[in-house]
Amino acid sequence: MRKIVLIGYMGSGKSTIGLELANKMNLSFYDLDQLIEENVGLPIKSIFDTKGELFFRKKENELLREFISNQNDFVLALGGGTPCYYDNYKIYQKETITSFYLKGSIKELASRLNLEKENRPLLANKTNEELEEFIAKHLFDRSFYYHQVNHVVIVDNKTIDDLVDEIAAKLA
Repeated sequence: MRKIVLIGYMGSGKSTIGLELANKMNLSFYDLDQLIEENVGLPIKSIFDTKGELFFRKKENELLREFISNQNDFVLALGGGTPCYYDNYKIYQKETITSFYLKGSIKELASRLNLEKENRPLLANKTNEELEEFIAKHLFDRSFYYHQVNHVVIVDNKTIDDLVDEIAAKLA
């Protein structure tokens, strides 16, 4: 039984690396944000806009607990904020789960997110300097939660294949 959970800040590569890792290991890949969208029937942005963050965070916790309890043999990418609410980090600390923090530097994350600004409403109007400050604040606030994992994997200056191989080696 393999239960692998990937956490990290937006832009760290959780979904991309998760999908590749799942393919390499012949496991199913899931993205918690997609599971929430399917359950609620709305995109994440619409959930925040119409139902509010509190509703979203409760649904996120409920679906995470349900998923971890009922699924086996998977790679699951969590949302960037998931570990920080409702003690969600304790869920991926169970001995049946192997968790990885995909850790990127502020510069690396800003560089990646700069390319996606139009798809991320929170970032759309930020200058490069503002974006780096925004990321730095979040990383500081989330550091404790992000480090409650089995393994920290640095993503800077590595290819997707390099990262998948590094994670797979830690799982061997």
